[in-house]
Amino acid sequence: MKILVVQNRMGIGDMVIFLPFIEAISKNFGIPVSILVKENSKAIQFLKDNKAINEMIILDRGNKIKNGRHDGIIGSYNLAKDLRKHSFDKIFIFNSSLRFNLIAKISGIKSIHQYPLFNKKNQHIIDAAKDFIKKELNIRTESNPQIFVNDQLVQNSKLKYQINNDEINILLGIGGSGPTKRIPSKIFINFMKLVTQKHKCRFFLATGKDNEEQKILHEILETKYKNICLALDDLNLGEILPVIKNCDISICNDSSFSHLSSGLGVKTIVLMADTPLLYGSYSPKMYPIIPDGQDTVTHNSLGKERINPNKIFEQFNKILN
Repeated sequence: MKILVVQNRMGIGDMVIFLPFIEAISKNFGIPVSILVKENSKAIQFLKDNKAINEMIILDRGNKIKNGRHDGIIGSYNLAKDLRKHSFDKIFIFNSSLRFNLIAKISGIKSIHQYPLFNKKNQHIIDAAKDFIKKELNIRTESNPQIFVNDQLVQNSKLKYQINNDEINILLGIGGSGPTKRIPSKIFINFMKLVTQKHKCRFFLATGKDNEEQKILHEILETKYKNICLALDDLNLGEILPVIKNCDISICNDSSFSHLSSGLGVKTIVLMADTPLLYGSYSPKMYPIIPDGQDTVTHNSLGKERINPNKIFEQFNKILN
């Protein structure tokens, strides 16, 4: 039997969130599954050691400038043709799109399992997946994603970057996919001041190459803490994962690094400035911090200036103790 799972959301975080549900399908049938994912999910880079997945097929969707191979009507035909070559017996589609339903039928897949069609509005990303797996397979699935990384790579990383057990090794996920998610450098610096007064620490700075992200990175590296900081922005994801696994605790914006860190089993304080709280609280390894003066957080909360470094430090100490 060959099974395909469709997870067509684009982010790394989305990919991490869906892992328990993909693994539940694999476990139920006793075989690894293939997944259809977008390249931006970076699944190929961080799921290669996941035994529930034996193949990753890239959904080639383009952008505003250039269409991908799987865009539009012709693209749907191309995707159906590509999938037909694999001779899948079953497909599980984690969306309500008629397009994917028709593609599955055209590609010759007989057993199609999918979210209710035309039911995308107000669809809760985690609850919808839980309900889907319960309905189709009668399995209750916990939202506790786990990412696996080779033990030897973790040990090699520890030696290469001189990660010592007599220090508290802290990942600072200072990047973010949009400007409203990027907590200002002053808040991270104030936290660093608080924590270094009490503990011997080393900081690993994870971010992307966006100009604003780089500005935040350099503002931190221009402080007196620069000698206990290691910037990870020149490493690829495969190199960053073992470093994160070596960390004792993480403090991250709501970004790919918060999802990856918690998935790797590292207790992760998530700074939630401008996205729904569930993205920073779905895992038992996540500890969300919301802006001062708010009871919760959602899109357009615009709270990045009101993340309190004292509250980050307070949560940090609770986790350590």
